[in-house]
Amino acid sequence: MVTARPLIIGPSTGLEAPYPLKMEGKVIHGFGRGSKELGIPTANLPVDDNLTPWIANIEPGVYFGWASLRLPPSHPNQPTTSSATTTATTAPKTYSGFSVYPMVMSIGYNKFYKNTARSAEAHVLHEFGADFYGVEMRLLVTGFIREEKDYAGVEELIEDIRVDCEVARKSLDREAWALRETGKGTLDGSWLVR
Repeated sequence: MVTARPLIIGPSTGLEAPYPLKMEGKVIHGFGRGSKELGIPTANLPVDDNLTPWIANIEPGVYFGWASLRLPPSHPNQPTTSSATTTATTAPKTYSGFSVYPMVMSIGYNKFYKNTARSAEAHVLHEFGADFYGVEMRLLVTGFIREEKDYAGVEELIEDIRVDCEVARKSLDREAWALRETGKGTLDGSWLVR
């Protein structure tokens, strides 16, 4: 059973130190459990302390923020126009070839699966019509949701991830947390789309 927890993280006035944190790279194959076993696909980035120094010392857990993807023109989710509106849950605008989406991510070892290698797995809060391995992805991590936990069963893990997704959506759907580039907020997301 999942314990009740706050559905909004962070003050309404915006991010607090040490956020935002930035991470980027090409999407790589992970453990193959997100889509297949959990029904919650993840986009994995390589964990490299030299490229992303903050990741070496960050607390393992679940985080939230914004993701940008440079999808190829052939991808079924590549927007065809830049006039689409964006909120925390609808289709994105495209900037310099990047589409921006809200995301929730796990950084750590995933106690339930007893991983021995640290991973960075982002669940982009959008339904995609195809995988996007090898695509350039940038993450703007805006806050911490919870620490890593172990679970008695996979259903408890899935339920907690669903709550994490709701927390991310609600937390990002506030003016100081929404991206200025979307026309809905004041948070500088220019790094995501440069």
